[in-house]
Amino acid sequence: MFRSSRLPALLLAFVLSWMALPSAFAAERQMVSSAAKTLNMRTGPGQRYEAHWTVGKGYPFRVIGRKGDWLRVSDFENDKAWVYRPMTSKTPHHVVKAKVAVLRRSPSTRSPVVKRAVYGDVLRTLERRGDWVKVRHEGGGTGWVARRLVWGW
Repeated sequence: MFRSSRLPALLLAFVLSWMALPSAFAAERQMVSSAAKTLNMRTGPGQRYEAHWTVGKGYPFRVIGRKGDWLRVSDFENDKAWVYRPMTSKTPHHVVKAKVAVLRRSPSTRSPVVKRAVYGDVLRTLERRGDWVKVRHEGGGTGWVARRLVWGW
């Protein structure tokens, strides 16, 4: 049985933890893309940390943490790194996660093929319709791709 003196403290703890949930979930769902021609993917939140690899403009990420002006991000392969927030953008992009993704004239498997994209290609998101995403390929060409073949927003 609870003592009445503990109840206010427990209630306060519950309310504070409940209030923290929305911001934690928002950070988990937030997406960004590279705004730089070449973005360094670092091992820690700062320029003194090693850059293990780089990505090009438009490459999408899920934000999984923050420290000052640095974002901890995860990509479609679940690789994690730190990026400098001012070098990111809210412009939606997708990346091809399938070996090949066909871009079609309209959102239907019966629609003519406009272009083929391959694993790792970056696509600028233009519109979403059900299980389809209208995209512009980084190498030119616009079409609809099945959402299951790409990752991003």
